[in-house]
Amino acid sequence: MSETLINLIIQLFAGAAGGSGVAKANKNFDLGPIANAIVGALGGAGGGSILTSLVPALAGAAGNGGFDIAVFAGQLVGGGVSGAIVTAIVGLIRNALVQKQRA
Repeated sequence: MSETLINLIIQLFAGAAGGSGVAKANKNFDLGPIANAIVGALGGAGGGSILTSLVPALAGAAGNGGFDIAVFAGQLVGGGVSGAIVTAIVGLIRNALVQKQRA
């Protein structure tokens, strides 16, 4: 499997975990369990990809073929944090719109 695909998978899972975690921590961000995971995964993939392009060392050594724990940790943290941030933003916007409709 190519390193890019592996990095994307790590970012997706980390983003889903980050999105679910931030929603559990603060109910103002909660979109529901499935939506938290989906929005977090998308945020993790997007944010992780941006982070990889800004910090090329996180992409890994091309052709190395080995496992690099620093690259794995960087993708995991980047995807998790990005997923949490995107879920929080989307949750705040959605809940503000729901509150506005009720008023």
